[in-house]
Amino acid sequence: MTDTIAIAPRDDANAAHFSERAAEAGAEVADERVTAVCIMPFSDVSVLEEQLAKHDGIQWVQLPLAGVDKYLGIIRDRTDITFTSAKGAYSKPVAQHGLALTLALMNDLHRRARASEWDSVQTGEMLYGKRVTILGGGGIAEEYARLIEPFGCTVTAVRHSSTPMAGADRTVPTSEFAGLLPETDVLFLASALNDETRGIVNAEAFKAMPNSAVVVNIARGPIIDTDALVAALQNDEIFGAGLDVTDPEPLPAGHALWSEPRAIITPHTADTEVQVVELLSDRFVENIRRRAAGESLDGVVSPERGY
Repeated sequence: MTDTIAIAPRDDANAAHFSERAAEAGAEVADERVTAVCIMPFSDVSVLEEQLAKHDGIQWVQLPLAGVDKYLGIIRDRTDITFTSAKGAYSKPVAQHGLALTLALMNDLHRRARASEWDSVQTGEMLYGKRVTILGGGGIAEEYARLIEPFGCTVTAVRHSSTPMAGADRTVPTSEFAGLLPETDVLFLASALNDETRGIVNAEAFKAMPNSAVVVNIARGPIIDTDALVAALQNDEIFGAGLDVTDPEPLPAGHALWSEPRAIITPHTADTEVQVVELLSDRFVENIRRRAAGESLDGVVSPERGY
């Protein structure tokens, strides 16, 4: 089918780019008789709410994020609409950022970057041969596993089911997560935020991990219990944490994590605006093509699973 698509908000700096690409793909861009909506990157949830209130013929919504937790209430309420996310679209830049955080932590750069004088303390570990646990089995998890392949790590993927993940030596269901922690050198968090994963990395988890372990979170902040993380770092229960996402977010000035020498924090910038715009517009155009061809869409959100 040929869709009539609303780009929302229309005054967004990137709206013209998305409109042009939609037109090139054969769709009509308009504000009347709308059958589909594309939400611009970095928009508030209210933009989607306004579009749903304005148009009663919407069949498909392209969301701008890989994680859809902030839209989940709407998605579960409007099961008559197909929602597609950007899951998998941002895999390469986010996995690259995750690897950068991993290597920085392993080499103790989080502490050395704060140094103001030369010291002779010999710290740091090789990533080679380490035991890596990846929570999540989507595109970012698979790309991260691909990137660390040259390091000869033993990779265990933890996902909703035990269906094998590409690049992992073994794949286990989330119910087995806690049992993996005593043998985890690198914990890489790349899962969706849902009832199963919220707070799954808690005080008990940190205590179970080797004190040489590092944690990298490029998923969602609430997957980690922030107070438990602060305590774990202060008590030397883990070696370091690399966070592109936090809870709360933005992390307020003066929070203990900002001054924690064992932490590296980046402000949710694993995928920059330039990267997001191009990668999301590619996903958007591909889904326009699939809709026209009557094919299954890429990134369809499951209301039940929350991703």
